[in-house]
Amino acid sequence: MDVIKKLHWPLILGLAALALVQPLVGMITSASGMPAVPPVRAGLAIVISIVWIAVVGLTRVRHPVLTLIFAGLSYGAFETVLSGIMSPVLSGELQGPLAMPWTIVAVLISDAIWGAIAGLLALAVQRLRGFRPQQ
Repeated sequence: MDVIKKLHWPLILGLAALALVQPLVGMITSASGMPAVPPVRAGLAIVISIVWIAVVGLTRVRHPVLTLIFAGLSYGAFETVLSGIMSPVLSGELQGPLAMPWTIVAVLISDAIWGAIAGLLALAVQRLRGFRPQQ
């Protein structure tokens, strides 16, 4: 529990907020009547992952895997709230995880896995750079 308190929370929340670009693009294209283009969403996920890995891997973040797991979890929470606010505005009805509460756990698990994979890659970048934090 002490490790969680020592994580760099402004960084975690900033990375999670950055990832909101992906659902925002989806909402904007949907609201404008444009068809959803899966390669665009996948491309955004890849770009966001690269940014997460670079930011954490190229800095001296002490717990890269935990940092990005919590970035993923925070993103999942932000995304759930954002869809709860924006879906009634854009479509007139509640959609997304809040409309189907049993999916919230799946959203958080998948986003935590995304963060864990990015965190392991960021850790590898740190190790390749020769950075090994003292415990």
